[in-house]
Amino acid sequence: MTLAHERIGTGPPLLLVHGLGSCKEIWRPLVPRLAREHEVVLVDMPGFGASPPGPHTVEGLAEALAGFSADLGLDRPHVAGNSLGGGVALVMGATGAASSVCAVSPVGFITRREGAYGRGLLVATRWMAERLAPVAPRLGRSAVLRTALSSHVAARPWRIPPDDTAHWLRVYASAPAFWDLLEALDGWRAPTPVCPTTVAWGERDRLLIFSRQAPRARRLMPSAEHVVLRGCGHIPTWDDPAQVADVLLSASRRAEDRVRAAG
Repeated sequence: MTLAHERIGTGPPLLLVHGLGSCKEIWRPLVPRLAREHEVVLVDMPGFGASPPGPHTVEGLAEALAGFSADLGLDRPHVAGNSLGGGVALVMGATGAASSVCAVSPVGFITRREGAYGRGLLVATRWMAERLAPVAPRLGRSAVLRTALSSHVAARPWRIPPDDTAHWLRVYASAPAFWDLLEALDGWRAPTPVCPTTVAWGERDRLLIFSRQAPRARRLMPSAEHVVLRGCGHIPTWDDPAQVADVLLSASRRAEDRVRAAG
């Protein structure tokens, strides 16, 4: 499957995977820092952004991205993902398709009650995006409106650039895989990777609630490295790009150090 993507930098490959309704552009604030050490690959998952439709399960998306990576000549890349992308990254780590995993506020640790809350918030976001997409550029120019539109996913939504706000609204409104993937996430549980794994959670995550789900992830994955992203929300890449990039780099460095020690 041909997927919309960007490749930047040199070094061990690092695949970046976005969340439900989102797109590869959410990672751009981190790229300058990441590209000093990695060949960074930003990808729109099947059915999102500029990529064609594809699988409608977390496992299917992970398989599609593993095939996509192989087609690019990437041998078991480091994989980092946010939200749905975090779940995809964990599956890739569990199936041997990743050298390391960094899951940022990932799906797969939610209870039924929390799931109902999260689903309602995502449905409301889609409804909002569909109606506001035609006027997205105008809305994005106002820091007040950017804050109102994105405060449920970002702790500092006024930091999101106007053009990024407009693009995010448009792709969220039009993602054909949104509804099927939202349904597939109901009751879905994250597997445990077989590679070095980091789970990072924004302490102000209002969607996949930090105070409940981060401790649950610690209990279920005791061998993983668990990190708190201070002052960050569910999508932390605009909140504090340097902090998030450093967590991703630390995750991949640990894996690279382990390979060197074993060799």
